[in-house]
Amino acid sequence: MTEASSHSPVADTSSGPVRGRSVTTSTGSTVSAFLGIPYAAPPVGPLAFAAPHPPEPWTAVRDVTEYGPAAPQVGYPEPVASILENVVAPGDDYLNVNVWTPDPDGEDLPVLVWIHGGAFTRGANRIGIYSGDTFARDGLVFVGVNYRLGAPGFASLDGAPENRGLLDQIAALEWVRDNIAAFGGDPSHVTVMGESAGAMSVASLLSSPRAAGLFGRAIMASGNGVSVAAIDDARKVTTRTSEILGVEPTAQAWAEVSTDALLAAQTEVALAHSLKPDPAVWGESVVRAGLGVMSFLPVIDGDVLPAVPVDSIAEGAGAGVALLAGWNADEFHFFLAPTGVVAAVDAPTARSVLARSGASSERFDESLARGVKAGDALCAELTRNGFSAPTQAIADARADDQTFLYEFGRHSPVMGIRAGHAVEIPYVFDHLDDAHSLVGPTPDHDLATRMHAAWTSFAMAGDPGWDVYRVGEAPRLFA
Repeated sequence: MTEASSHSPVADTSSGPVRGRSVTTSTGSTVSAFLGIPYAAPPVGPLAFAAPHPPEPWTAVRDVTEYGPAAPQVGYPEPVASILENVVAPGDDYLNVNVWTPDPDGEDLPVLVWIHGGAFTRGANRIGIYSGDTFARDGLVFVGVNYRLGAPGFASLDGAPENRGLLDQIAALEWVRDNIAAFGGDPSHVTVMGESAGAMSVASLLSSPRAAGLFGRAIMASGNGVSVAAIDDARKVTTRTSEILGVEPTAQAWAEVSTDALLAAQTEVALAHSLKPDPAVWGESVVRAGLGVMSFLPVIDGDVLPAVPVDSIAEGAGAGVALLAGWNADEFHFFLAPTGVVAAVDAPTARSVLARSGASSERFDESLARGVKAGDALCAELTRNGFSAPTQAIADARADDQTFLYEFGRHSPVMGIRAGHAVEIPYVFDHLDDAHSLVGPTPDHDLATRMHAAWTSFAMAGDPGWDVYRVGEAPRLFA
């Protein structure tokens, strides 16, 4: 995409007027980009661990032509860093949205809101493959959301509301409701979409009474409805983090800690948790729900999250919201192949990993008997336990509602990740040329065209192009 011309579109928001820029897409069409618009006040000082507050209003036209800051985070370690883009962009005003629109002067255009993944500790709305120009090109108003991550967003602390990261997402959806018409969008025609932790967030939003009415359709990619923690277990993570910081486990004490110190403690906790996931130290629900990579999670607080999301959904939460949900065939190859675990792990070690994650080893042993290597069989069971089975459980719980199920199976040649976690994102966004480190140098452009069209059609009309899911049916395969 390139700058289109000197034309600078202007939109009026509830906080003040903003000036974006016109952009020419890869197909030659022109869309408008409004980048880094604050939807909430900077979460610093006394607001660091508070619920999101409205931003300070402005009167002069504000230029929003460049991406804004990202939530505080550390970069991915190698080898993941060489596969998946991560942006560390410091700045206080990171509770911002990016809006891409085909016509800021239009009316009643369907809206797609994107919640990024990153294990609740990484990610940003400014990552290249998340650019909304392709969806705007095809008629949608696209909104990319930042939210508080890690300890600031999800640590359970005395003196702070729970689930601040989810509260940020809800505040962003409220901003969409109140402002998207200024960008040509229809606030009554909103689809919320997320991948990985973003999809887990979508499940939480589906189940949350605080988010009711803010969207009419939802898309979950490579997530689940079970990655949440009990507060007592989440407080164990808080206690250990506070011990590292040398302060009391309160919002007031943590607000006085530097961002660098908090990130360092958060990183130390994540490493210790992954190396020794002892429920006595971290809490049973954190160990099971964290899938070996997440320490800070949404918590069941009786308010934002009344219960485990899949249980609330089974009781009728989110009824009437059309859902497109799915997983990648080899999710855990992304996590375990580049590091050499897939090639090196033996059967006894794999069984121990499965036992810690709450997965049965029965299918693992059946796979070994068929000649499947231990590492591949381990990845298959972890994928089933963490992604495909719990996503299918949500679909089964909504069998009488409008739900569409898919599986992504296109292999990437990169580091043995196959159809691993995140490989489908550039296909859905139709941004393959920006993602060779993830999908390889010869990705399937026809598959991207079909997937992008299906997701666009779902956001526009609630129909991705295949039949509604019924219990026992196979998902639609994209390979």
